[in-house]
Amino acid sequence: MPAVLDICRIDQSLDSRAVTFENPTGGRGAGGREAAGRKGRPKHSLGPAETVVLADLDGPGTLRHVWMTFPPAPPEVMRALWLEVYYDGLDEPSVAAPCLDFFGLPLGRPVPYHSLLTSAQEGRGFNAYFPMPFARHVRIEVTNSSPRPMDLYYQVDYTLQPRLEEDAGYLHVAFRRQNPTTHTEDFVLTEGLAGPGRFLGCNVGVRVLDGAFWYGEGEVKIYRDGDQELPTICGTGLEDYVGSAWGMGPHYATFAGAPLVVGPAAENHLLATRFVGFYRWHVPDPIVFHSDLRVTIQQIGMIFFLQGQEADFAAWQAAHAAAGQGWQHFSEGPLIASGLHERSDDYCATTYVYCARPQAVPRLDVAAAVADIGRVDDEAPGALERIMWRAAYDELVYPHGELWRR
Repeated sequence: MPAVLDICRIDQSLDSRAVTFENPTGGRGAGGREAAGRKGRPKHSLGPAETVVLADLDGPGTLRHVWMTFPPAPPEVMRALWLEVYYDGLDEPSVAAPCLDFFGLPLGRPVPYHSLLTSAQEGRGFNAYFPMPFARHVRIEVTNSSPRPMDLYYQVDYTLQPRLEEDAGYLHVAFRRQNPTTHTEDFVLTEGLAGPGRFLGCNVGVRVLDGAFWYGEGEVKIYRDGDQELPTICGTGLEDYVGSAWGMGPHYATFAGAPLVVGPAAENHLLATRFVGFYRWHVPDPIVFHSDLRVTIQQIGMIFFLQGQEADFAAWQAAHAAAGQGWQHFSEGPLIASGLHERSDDYCATTYVYCARPQAVPRLDVAAAVADIGRVDDEAPGALERIMWRAAYDELVYPHGELWRR
């Protein structure tokens, strides 16, 4: 029974715990020791290249809620803070992703949103509510690969229990990026994990590279249990997979949404954007596989050409293979041609897959994750970022409180 429908039960087999910097072991009666219990260590400042262990716990147990926050910063700095989770003594992680992407926010750009399983409250309090069972042990690490020190606050709420449910799975979270994608080759969101398992969902980031019109006609394809040339599940378009239609503007909902939209598509949903981030949770529509899983997404766009743009149409045709039913030509009216076409953009994805046994996922390539995501001309730091980083600068230049006497 889903936890939200099960909240009237008083399950006395559960031992409720939490780890923070105030109680890193999650010990009973061990919270708030610092400064005589008066908020002595709410955070840790991670230096460049520093790794900190957030949890190192024996099971059986289940991580129930992960909360973090860290100061707003440029996208390439925020995305360089990344997370790994190791289950049951494995030498390789089963979770490896930038922290923001783990919480459903690709491309280093936090925005306010909430969904069933993740949220970014006010765009700066990051939450994950998907259960993460572990049988014997779990270790959580965060690394700062940016050149700046980063203040990290966190809390992991978990329960210990006598045993896991027989069909409980281990959550695997992996990050992939292809910059740019290859014409006519679908971008792979996830593959290689062995079943039995369940595809919980994904979040995807797109940096639009190829033209200024709609980029999102590609289908999401889900291959499972021996599917080869054709998938068992095939969608109808990118915005359709997210539950929207006719383009994709900024929005969010319980199971799907696109909270990040930077560029013209924020006003005109059929225009290309600069950056977009969307998510999809397969909760009421479970995707279960017995042996193998592969999920891909196509890079297909739609474009229209008007009278007087004959040369533009010829140039576009020469550079882009037609997709679907090919180009449609018009002899009357303002349009001369329209059609689906193959295109190439910059795609990244974080996928969430439950598997019956813990397995390794690809380690994060930090340099590839942070490349080419810097702010564009019409983006500016928010007020909180300007205040916080100026305060940090002033503290370095005017230590011991002189800045308050200026």
